[in-house]
Amino acid sequence: MIESVAFDLDGTLLDRDASVRKFIVKQHERLHTFVGHIPKEIYSSRFIELDCRGYTWKDKVYQQMIEDFEIEDLSWEELLEDYINQFKNDCVPFPNLIETLEVLKSKSLKLGIITNGRGKFQLDNIKALGIEKYFETILISEWEGVKKPGPEIFERLLEKLKLSANECVFVGDHPDNDVKGAQNVGMIGVWKKDHQWKNVRSDFIIHDLAEIPSIIEKFNC
Repeated sequence: MIESVAFDLDGTLLDRDASVRKFIVKQHERLHTFVGHIPKEIYSSRFIELDCRGYTWKDKVYQQMIEDFEIEDLSWEELLEDYINQFKNDCVPFPNLIETLEVLKSKSLKLGIITNGRGKFQLDNIKALGIEKYFETILISEWEGVKKPGPEIFERLLEKLKLSANECVFVGDHPDNDVKGAQNVGMIGVWKKDHQWKNVRSDFIIHDLAEIPSIIEKFNC
């Protein structure tokens, strides 16, 4: 019997690629006085390249951009502060996010989030998506002191939800951090398909969040 569904955030609930594209264009416009000598497309593409889909923290990204583009009268710290303060305003959800959470809650399932990242930054993004109220527990690696794919953060979720691993489905886009990490503690691992990986081993594969309720029904019918 499945009692809970837990999710990764970036690339699973939050369309981070779309959010980054939206944010970086607006940052270029917002700080045009300082970066206007750089064509918007070049500024955006270089940020996206250095960002490595979120796996490089932005202090290093902006330090490199200051050097690459010879940006003057604006420090990397100020660029980073703009990122931290403004990114939440450009968060783009994946299709059917709210609708799927509503369906899962209607089935009395306990919902959770496990995300790697900076505490306040990730929580701000969750709030920006308007989904905080749906979740019994939200675990963010900076605040927890452990991160995926290590077993501790998954086990902490189960402890907070007071459930066994085989009662919990975990949905994520990363084959190792999410799917394998969850499976290693006995959870059911669902891969939300991402174009950059192939031949991912998981218990289920979905293309859209709206597919999740039907997976739960297979266990709870």
